[in-house]
Amino acid sequence: MQNDKYLVNFAPYMTKLELINQINEKRSLLCVGLDTEISKLPAHLPKNIEGIFEFNKNIIKATLPYSVAYKINTAFYEQYGADGWQCMNETLQLIPRNCFTIADAKRGDIGNTSSMYARAFFETMNFDAITVAPYMGKDSLQPFFEFKNKWVICLGLTSNKGSEDFQLLNVNNRPLYEEVMLKTSEWGNHENLMFVTGATKANQLKHLRDLFPEFFFLVPGVGAQGGSVIDVCENAKTSFGGLLINSSRGIIYASNGEDYAEKAKIEAQTIQSACNIS
Repeated sequence: MQNDKYLVNFAPYMTKLELINQINEKRSLLCVGLDTEISKLPAHLPKNIEGIFEFNKNIIKATLPYSVAYKINTAFYEQYGADGWQCMNETLQLIPRNCFTIADAKRGDIGNTSSMYARAFFETMNFDAITVAPYMGKDSLQPFFEFKNKWVICLGLTSNKGSEDFQLLNVNNRPLYEEVMLKTSEWGNHENLMFVTGATKANQLKHLRDLFPEFFFLVPGVGAQGGSVIDVCENAKTSFGGLLINSSRGIIYASNGEDYAEKAKIEAQTIQSACNIS
């Protein structure tokens, strides 16, 4: 890995208005997930960290006209230790300032530990946003909100099968995920807080949109997990967009050949078109 002409310096913060402007400019709600695995790299790329970085660079270049955000799932990089962290940081620097950057780290712990997590991803690595797990309550998330120029993306209703184990439990005559989202919305606001709402839960999205009309939703589960862009938009899109629709495997692994970047571009354009931003 090395710096080249595609590395850029970017400012530390994307406001809600700037994100909305990017949505309108690209007529897209697409967020590309960079969940890159060495075992899934095309055959012509080296099966190492250098290969991951080269792959990420070409995916970003190919999808940039259609993507307003990029989500880096940190586990895919952390597994390689210091080299993985370096690759993640250099991948982050490839993403231009006008795109929203998300560390999909799902952190959340007692206050002093969360403070260190926040410093790692907001100061040292300079992401716009981080995903957090709210199970430990307000004091575990407060340190993230103390970074006034950053975003907190709280797990709400997720796409995985196991979400039924806890998230659908009845609490105060409403499902637990709804209780969590309502309580968390008291700690932040629509300019520094988003919620994760799974694309495979389209039936619940309309109700959640009614509850949170001003908030952005990060919506995973499109593509490989079976979620529908059209259903998500019909149930939760707002006048300002209000959605970051994430696709990872469906885009980055659209081909395992030398045309992987071109195929990723086609898939990104397909989702951008389905978002139907006028």
